[in-house]
Amino acid sequence: MKNILFAASEAVPFIKTGGLADVVGSLPKNFNKEEFDVRVILPKYACIKQDWADKLEYVTNFSMEYNWKSRYVGIFKYELDGITYYFIDNEEYFKVDKPYSSDGRWDIERFAYFSKAVLSALPVIDFRPDIIHCHDWQTGLIPVYLDYFHFFSEYYCGIKTMMTIHNLKFQGTYGTAEVRNLTGLPDYYFTHDKLEAYNDANLLKGGIVYANRVTTVSNTYANEIKMPFYGERLDGLMNARSAELSGIVNGIDYDEYNPETDAFLARNYSVENFRKEKVKNKVALQEELGLPVNPKTMMIGVVSRLTDQKGFDLVAHVMDELCQDDIQMVVLGTGDEKYENMFRHFAWKYPEKVSANIYYSEAMSHKIYGSCDAFLMPSLFEPCGLSQLMSLRFGTLPIVRETGGLKDTVEPYNEYEKTGTGFSFANYNAHEMMYTVRYAEAIYYSKKRDWNKIVERAMTQDFSWKTSAKQYEELYKNL
Repeated sequence: MKNILFAASEAVPFIKTGGLADVVGSLPKNFNKEEFDVRVILPKYACIKQDWADKLEYVTNFSMEYNWKSRYVGIFKYELDGITYYFIDNEEYFKVDKPYSSDGRWDIERFAYFSKAVLSALPVIDFRPDIIHCHDWQTGLIPVYLDYFHFFSEYYCGIKTMMTIHNLKFQGTYGTAEVRNLTGLPDYYFTHDKLEAYNDANLLKGGIVYANRVTTVSNTYANEIKMPFYGERLDGLMNARSAELSGIVNGIDYDEYNPETDAFLARNYSVENFRKEKVKNKVALQEELGLPVNPKTMMIGVVSRLTDQKGFDLVAHVMDELCQDDIQMVVLGTGDEKYENMFRHFAWKYPEKVSANIYYSEAMSHKIYGSCDAFLMPSLFEPCGLSQLMSLRFGTLPIVRETGGLKDTVEPYNEYEKTGTGFSFANYNAHEMMYTVRYAEAIYYSKKRDWNKIVERAMTQDFSWKTSAKQYEELYKNL
């Protein structure tokens, strides 16, 4: 039996701000329980929903030297779906309204404390992992502290670490002198080949340097981050560690995202009957959003953070032209004010074509996945992306840019070989995107039989967590 400990700053159902929480909450349940004992450790935030907070069971507490003081470390635990979750409690650091603050220095202090507390808690909770699987910069100091702890205790010798990068853009950087002072790590660790990067301490870099294995959330992204454009100034390091770097695509929960049972849909459907049943969801959504009701009109969905990363500057350039076509566009999400207002503007200008829903709702997101014909995701970069996996599951054909996980999961339609599960374009160019959308429109309107075959192939893809878990199991065994 191999012991694996996931260390992360968030996990569903306890606390979620993004896709990281889905990975940490879903992946552990899908390992082979006869071979792997997988547990998870998180901060005990005050903003964990009260229903969950009330269920946490107190285990113990101890004091730990950190930032030149003796600090309280409380440990709570809870078992859910056969997985044990541990929570590190310290109100000074985690009595917060949301997991991350706008103060970079404060977040560095809080998550450096968390990294040290995770290792300090291991002998106390009586669970010695063979591998600590660290997620993103918030746990980047765990491999570094583990190296340091070797000097003081044999207990930590032989524990391996894996560092998963969910988005290289977020690295956890602050002034070297300050980080050195609060972590208590010796000067030895703050050189340009270790934690230091461009005159700052960089927590993610530390994790990448000291981890035994580095992964990211798609094969293409693993290759992209070796290049300057995607490498966020760490491309040199990613090349240096390329022998230990690999990409594994995230999965989605196939029970939660299931058109046959989804309670949010007006009509459930399957790969066998989607031709007749799916369109009923479109009609229901058109009625709900006040769009002209026409089951034949091609409906394109967008469920996203409205930010530059997601490619909405491309959409802005050609939206007027797209709205001349026989389509409807349904948008759901929040983000940068300029994009929120852009979609509001087009919904005002083309009320029969565009529905701008500038908020987030789980129910509405499911309705969009289950009602639209196509799903637009023209990202500038996309480490993995989950929306395209959900849209494939619902037979809503993704129109994506060939980057990161989008390239790995959406096979572009080839009308000669009759293959593919969606539509894609290569260059970050607004008119190339528009051409691809119009190509999808042409297939939808004039080759309906081919369109339905693409939907069939999309719905039979397997991007469940079981597939991802098998690939992680192989890496754990190799470690």
